[in-house]
Amino acid sequence: MKRVTAIGEGKRRKKRVNVFLDGRFAFSLEAEVAVKENLQVGQELSEGDIEALAGAELSQRCFDAALHYLGYRPRSESELRERLKRRGFDGGNVETVLARLKEQGLVDDLAFAQFWKDNRQSFSPRSQWLTRWELRQKGVAEEVIDQVVADIDDEDSAYQAAMSKARSLSIADYQGFRHRLGEYLKRRGFGYGVINNTLKRVWGEVKE
Repeated sequence: MKRVTAIGEGKRRKKRVNVFLDGRFAFSLEAEVAVKENLQVGQELSEGDIEALAGAELSQRCFDAALHYLGYRPRSESELRERLKRRGFDGGNVETVLARLKEQGLVDDLAFAQFWKDNRQSFSPRSQWLTRWELRQKGVAEEVIDQVVADIDDEDSAYQAAMSKARSLSIADYQGFRHRLGEYLKRRGFGYGVINNTLKRVWGEVKE
């Protein structure tokens, strides 16, 4: 057994503390971990206790990395899992952290899929097929995707996308206008019938 003789604030990183055992520096911990584990001066630690603290430290680092990644935008569970594994965290810690995040409502595939679809429809409309494909790539379950994309109207989405793009195209050349706009809509996953109807509608409006 070793006795905790001092717990001091780290000089380089204030959110960490240095732990001294039997008068010698032994290891550093996230301050939050030290508080959660109720680490105190005078406490005796076995090798098992020290290993448990190291495990708690690793789990906290994994959790902090997940929060940092989520800070940019919402993520799917699969996306976050892969990211944390690439950072070198083991599967056990990753799954524990994911469970904790789901309990706190910070990881929710239905909310993520809704965010993704709404963002796409607002800023870069695309077809139901392409939105579905993108969500599959993010690891979202098929039943969740079905629920979220059901209200995407390809005719309306294609029209919104086409009107936005048409502003940057010349209407002096009908064939060139039609070709460039058609290719643009094709890249957004729309089918031939939808594209053809949209081109006729948009051309009629931009001429006026």
